[in-house]
Amino acid sequence: MSIVLLAVVVLMLARLGGELWLELLNRREVLRTAKQPPAAVTAIMDAATFKKAGDYTLAHQRFDMVETVFDTAVLGLVLFGGILPVLFGDMAAWAPGAARWDDALFILVASVLLSVPGLPFEWWSQFRLEERFGFNKSTPQLWIMDKLKGLALTFVIGFPLLWLLLSLVGWVGQAWWLWGFAVIFGFQLLMLVLYPKLILPLFNKLTPLPEGELRTRLMALADRTGFKASTIEVMDGSKRSGHSNAFFTGFGRFRRIVLFDTLIAQLTPEELEAVLAHEVGHYRRGHIPKMLAVSAVMQFAAFFAIAWLARSDWFNPSFGFPAGELAPAFLLFGLLSGLVTFWFSPIGNYFSRKHEYEADGFARDAMGGPAAMVGALRKLAQKNLTNLTPHPWYSGFHYSHPTLVERERSLQAASV
Repeated sequence: MSIVLLAVVVLMLARLGGELWLELLNRREVLRTAKQPPAAVTAIMDAATFKKAGDYTLAHQRFDMVETVFDTAVLGLVLFGGILPVLFGDMAAWAPGAARWDDALFILVASVLLSVPGLPFEWWSQFRLEERFGFNKSTPQLWIMDKLKGLALTFVIGFPLLWLLLSLVGWVGQAWWLWGFAVIFGFQLLMLVLYPKLILPLFNKLTPLPEGELRTRLMALADRTGFKASTIEVMDGSKRSGHSNAFFTGFGRFRRIVLFDTLIAQLTPEELEAVLAHEVGHYRRGHIPKMLAVSAVMQFAAFFAIAWLARSDWFNPSFGFPAGELAPAFLLFGLLSGLVTFWFSPIGNYFSRKHEYEADGFARDAMGGPAAMVGALRKLAQKNLTNLTPHPWYSGFHYSHPTLVERERSLQAASV
């Protein structure tokens, strides 16, 4: 047991040290380039915007470093302070013989309680940091309502799902984890259809893009690129943030295109067309099924690991839980897995970037050249105060998209 706890401490400190080191590397790079921006950057941002983007990045980094230390301290307290075993015993006492309802309740209550210490950081980020740079559009009332809705969804959806997973042990025995994987992966596919219809409208208003030149252009692009979308919708993202985005959800006849209202306000019709072409490129290049396949593999491995750890006579007892109990193994795996997966994030980001390059190339071809896509990317970088000069190692660990300089270089080189 002491070896297990020692290993966890080493992993926690290693991740904390790695994250802080990456933040310091990136901070040094931002300060260095602030004095003399690279030529590729000066072509994208004027001096005032570049300075503001640097200030925004540095402010976020100071905040992120404090939050990282705090989160590590909370995780250590939770894992080694004996809090979770006490909660596990209390849940069992409140619902004796409840046929897995108490176990599901334990995981949900523990997860909710673990999120509470981070709420002040979320509030500060929204109403102090983002407000300082002009991005916050939310209100305290809206922020609180979002949290309450999220909490309600956690119990309405999470509780029966957890009960089903935990009950599989009694129904199918040792093969429960295979069925559990099938349940979660099937639920993930179902949510691709249900999320934009049932969940997203609880937080944001979606309205069809009005008839006019923009809708005509975008629908024509969707048709000629083989993306038969049922509708193009506008999301009122501006009620929470000045940041902008676009995405599509669902699959088959259920897919739909969603544009933030902030994005429509920031870009020209041709640039919006290029952004949409980029999103269609993800679909046409098969990125969605590839990501689902990777997700399936990771979920399969996770369920196998949870089943193995729950059966062991050393994992649960190391943290004060009875051996063989599945619910604690589920929760502990969720708390500890990030200590390992953090070191593999550059691999996932590498493939994500590869997909972004491919989608950019599709947009360039669909638009007959790179100009519209480059124009859109530049405006988005300016409006969102994007850091154009991250340290390569920081970028490798934290950026799922290539930097704007890298994307422009790829777009321009391929068009020559």
